[in-house]
Amino acid sequence: MYNSKIFLLILLFLINSIASSNADSGQKCSNTSSLVGFESNFTMVRHQLRGHLKILDGCSFQVTGFDMLSGSSEVVFWGAVSLNFSDLTSGFPISGQRLNQTAYKNASFSVQLLPHITWDQINALSIWDIASTSDFGHVSLPQNGSDSVSNSVHTVFDNCKNLSDNYRARWNLNVDENWIEIGLEAAAPTTYYMAFGWANPNRTKELMSEADVTVASFTEEGRPFVDDFYITAYSECKLSSKDRTAIGVCPDVVYENSKNGMMVNNTRLVYGHRRDGVSLIMFRKPLNSTDKKYDLPVYPNEDMRVIWALGLMKPPNENRSHFLPQFHGGPEKVAYGHLVLNVSEKVDDCFGPLDADDNEDQELIIADTGVPLVVTTGEVLHYPNPPTPVLRVERGVPVKFLVQAGHDVAFYITSDSLGGNATLRNATETIYSGGPEAEGVVANPHELIWVPDRNTPDQVYYQSLYQEKMGWKVQVVDGALSDMYNNNSITIAAHGVKKSGYLAIGFGSGMVNSYAYVGWIGDTGKGHLNTYWIDGKHGIITLEFTRLLKPSCNQNDKPECKNIVDPTTPLKVIWAMGSKWTDEHLSEKNMHTVTSQRPVQVLLIRGSSEAEQGLQPVLAVHGFMMFLAWGILIPGGILAARYLKHVNGDGWYQIHIYLQYSGLAIILLGVLFAVAELRGVYVSLLHVKLGIAAIVFASVQPMNAYLRPEKPANGEDSSTKRSIWEYFHVIIGRGAIAVGIAALFTGMKHLGERYKVENVHDLSWVLITWFLIAASTVIYLEYHERQQRDRLQGRSNWVLGNAEEEDSIDVLSQNDASTRKGSQSSGVIEVQLEPLNR
Repeated sequence: MYNSKIFLLILLFLINSIASSNADSGQKCSNTSSLVGFESNFTMVRHQLRGHLKILDGCSFQVTGFDMLSGSSEVVFWGAVSLNFSDLTSGFPISGQRLNQTAYKNASFSVQLLPHITWDQINALSIWDIASTSDFGHVSLPQNGSDSVSNSVHTVFDNCKNLSDNYRARWNLNVDENWIEIGLEAAAPTTYYMAFGWANPNRTKELMSEADVTVASFTEEGRPFVDDFYITAYSECKLSSKDRTAIGVCPDVVYENSKNGMMVNNTRLVYGHRRDGVSLIMFRKPLNSTDKKYDLPVYPNEDMRVIWALGLMKPPNENRSHFLPQFHGGPEKVAYGHLVLNVSEKVDDCFGPLDADDNEDQELIIADTGVPLVVTTGEVLHYPNPPTPVLRVERGVPVKFLVQAGHDVAFYITSDSLGGNATLRNATETIYSGGPEAEGVVANPHELIWVPDRNTPDQVYYQSLYQEKMGWKVQVVDGALSDMYNNNSITIAAHGVKKSGYLAIGFGSGMVNSYAYVGWIGDTGKGHLNTYWIDGKHGIITLEFTRLLKPSCNQNDKPECKNIVDPTTPLKVIWAMGSKWTDEHLSEKNMHTVTSQRPVQVLLIRGSSEAEQGLQPVLAVHGFMMFLAWGILIPGGILAARYLKHVNGDGWYQIHIYLQYSGLAIILLGVLFAVAELRGVYVSLLHVKLGIAAIVFASVQPMNAYLRPEKPANGEDSSTKRSIWEYFHVIIGRGAIAVGIAALFTGMKHLGERYKVENVHDLSWVLITWFLIAASTVIYLEYHERQQRDRLQGRSNWVLGNAEEEDSIDVLSQNDASTRKGSQSSGVIEVQLEPLNR
């Protein structure tokens, strides 16, 4: 009984203490502050933060409808005297509560201020990430009892409708003032447009036609914009070729062509930003527009059908001043869709923030050896949060900066995420490169070379020494340091994607004179690996081996002593697979069944590879030029000389020499092109031998034409020199054609055998068909020519290059021309008048 009384007294004492404590707490948490009852929406800055704040009393506030993507473990409620960045960074926590939850979705909770914090100390309330020194969102509080706050743009709307998993429409309605304010929000790339509008109520299908749509997007500089569009056809906007009227998905102003000054673009941009990979653009448009031609009225109390779409936006060019949306593509309800909506009814089915796949939304620049990085300054789009881009460098690889940002911006690499000389904030930092001397201008930039080493952390920052938060992250990755390769060795793995009995890779430009590694599965199922120096030409296998970068050799003349792997130089790798392998004597049974067409260059320090540029494009251009010359121009010149002499004047001769000289010029260009790319001439090839012979024949013809003997007068016999020249000229020309055509076919054969071009067989048949058609044409013309001669002259013998055929004017000799004019005179004269002043 006695113990029970003692226990009761202790319990009463504890209850009294708690009540007294609560009474004291209640005295401290008074309602005398002028801020009690103040309400405001948070201004979003990062992490898709939204919410509504209400101050409950002198030491607590309530947050409702709170959305935020997860941050670090050091996200807190933060107080500052202003939203100035220096004031924010020198602010203070106002609550012990941390917002380190995975993500907040429409959450509501109350927050207690710390015991020593009062509302008089806080002019700006922020949700602050201590780890990255970043503002996620904030509310400006009235100062000195004033009701006015900063005119920040709030991103909380009265209504929200999910259009798809990654696209939302938010809106506020004001019927009295005749406007609706819409915010389009999408987790999409910055190059995408967001389209939203009303369908024509008279249409039951093809709802996009005659629809009034607003298209919102960002310029290439990252600035938001909106345009009023009217859809007349399911196509990109274009002008009709007949009357230059616009048709398609066009801005309203394009239809009017801005001639009559009509205000057809009645949509007004309110605000836009790009945060965490999510685009948000807010605009306002009238419910009942003055533009009755291209805008549809929005009846706020009626069910109306709206349409929407997401897709790529085409930027303006020199012929077009407007951004134009491209076809959205994609499945319905993902890239486009429609629904019935009553804008006056309360709608909120957007639960939680949009979370983009690429929520960093930052450009990545990879420093490359020998390519300097120019350091300048520009307009801040994301301040005070991280800018773009992120810089990635490699340990052991020098990075060159050309600093030309002005004399008041000294560039440096630091461990401090803010920069601006951390010692001024009583903080410590490690400076890895740069400093006060690293400043310059465009006319005289400062060159700064930084070589990250093994002591450089994985993440540092590029900043200005005099101003805070002007730069951002530098990612430091393992690079070309020798100790990165496991005691001067490297591990390589190869995986065959086809079934084979063995898998081989080698280091070199080809199979001959390369060092090869072969892996295979033995009869017992055990894997084997062996190495080979090549001095002459079933299941899926993966081989992996470790080798020294530089082999230990005493005799440098051995081939294996040259088998050195330099991590800083691209390694040429070849490979092969076959049906069977053995570690004993190799035979034809071990010949590969598939092999690499060309070496693959592996960049070891970057972990990337690329195929060595092949010669197929070069050879394709060379082949086309030779076909143009030997298949069209030169044969055409010969045919002109043979079959166009009946044409009055010297037209046939002009065609002949122009085609011949053009063909010869193209031949020489094609040869120079191939020799320059192949870095030499390989005369041992049949194709090259025939090509040289054809070029020699073709080059002889201009000299032969220059040495041409005079043509005999009418009725006279040709001189011996003239007859020899004619035969020589014809035979050399047609011989050149024959050798040139043979060179074309041997070139096709060489292309298929040496470079494994798959469609060589088809191309060869096309070439054969072409020359068969040409040959048939020549046979027909020869037959037709002979028939005409037989009718005019009777049966007579004709020979190749008949010397009796008239030769026309010699454009190289004025005497021949005047002689011919005289010989063809008819004897009829005429009166000719010529002005005296001519």
